[in-house]
Amino acid sequence: MGITNLRVSIANPENPRKSENVYFMVDSGAVYSVVDSVILKKLGIKPMSEKEFSLANGDLIKRKMGGALYQYGEEKGHAPVIFGEKGDSNLLGAVTLESMGLVLDPIKRRLLSLPMILGGLKNK
Repeated sequence: MGITNLRVSIANPENPRKSENVYFMVDSGAVYSVVDSVILKKLGIKPMSEKEFSLANGDLIKRKMGGALYQYGEEKGHAPVIFGEKGDSNLLGAVTLESMGLVLDPIKRRLLSLPMILGGLKNK
């Protein structure tokens, strides 16, 4: 398996015309996406909370979080975004992929449509 990188449009949910194409490393093992704080501030996206995260080496860090609109091709979605700080990479996480109805094929290193399934609903 290799690393998958791609450009995704990110926008301010309060003003979707404010958008920017961001180069991401796709990390299906990451829950949330990380975007450089400078980009998010430029788009007018504001933090709504601060959370503590565990790094792979066991260290704990705090980062601010907000929400953003994402678009890859024709697929769009709204998902949380972590405000990246110096040294953080732009990562596209699983929640963002799922919000757009996409999933990573790690072998072919491309995004595929996610089967959209609703459980517990009866067809009437």
